[in-house]
Amino acid sequence: MSLQPGATLGVTLGVTADDLVTGEAVALDLPAASLGMRMLSGLIDLFVIQMAASFVMTIASMFAVHADDAVAAGIMLLATVAVLVGYPVTLETLTRGRTVGKLATGLRTLRDDGGPITFRHALARGLTGVVEVYLLFGMPAVIAAVINPRTKRMGDMAAGTFVVRERGRGRLSTAVPMPPHLAGWAMSADIAPLPDDLAAALRSFLPAAFQMDPGARDQQGRELYEEVRRYLSPQPPPGVHPEYVMAAVVAERRRRDHARLLAEAALRDRLTPPERF
Repeated sequence: MSLQPGATLGVTLGVTADDLVTGEAVALDLPAASLGMRMLSGLIDLFVIQMAASFVMTIASMFAVHADDAVAAGIMLLATVAVLVGYPVTLETLTRGRTVGKLATGLRTLRDDGGPITFRHALARGLTGVVEVYLLFGMPAVIAAVINPRTKRMGDMAAGTFVVRERGRGRLSTAVPMPPHLAGWAMSADIAPLPDDLAAALRSFLPAAFQMDPGARDQQGRELYEEVRRYLSPQPPPGVHPEYVMAAVVAERRRRDHARLLAEAALRDRLTPPERF
């Protein structure tokens, strides 16, 4: 017995911390921006800020020319803050994570959970950026981005955000169908978390099974099944083909992940006050 060739398989097991997950618990392959692209985006934004600063400073000096030194210094300080903080915060809030540099390079800032950022996130990034980018010449930002797997700078860590490359092709993993005759067993079974290497092997095997040589397919499928069954209790009903069992495990874990994400979202909604910006 084997799975029907017409079925479409995909896997959401083994989702890592770098993956985005939709509300249907499907992994979305939207890669984090590279350090080079982030630096290019930053240089473009720096050029825009310099142009904006020249204009704002000219206007500010017109108001400060007749004021005393303290007032003039205050006006120039406000103008500087308005440019350095106001530019990224305003644009990222209005465009949900973009600046001129990010638009030019196809980047966007997202929350760690994959959602769009708000004023609060943009403000935290902007205020931190004044210190790490302008006062310290960008060195803390570069060092943090090199160390962090998502190339986060310190402002991203403070705000709970990261930058993704939108122009890459996002890839959605197709949901694995639950074999109807195993649905009851899967819902009641204790399915332990699978190791990352085993989950990756399932991701590779299930979609490609129908194109494999029958002998290689049978051997690899049974080897994977022997690994997977170590994480199952009780064991699946006797006489069921291993591929059906693996499909049932994947589909049930997806269902449980979906339920967990919905519960976490509901809890966040209850505990987090609504955004005021």
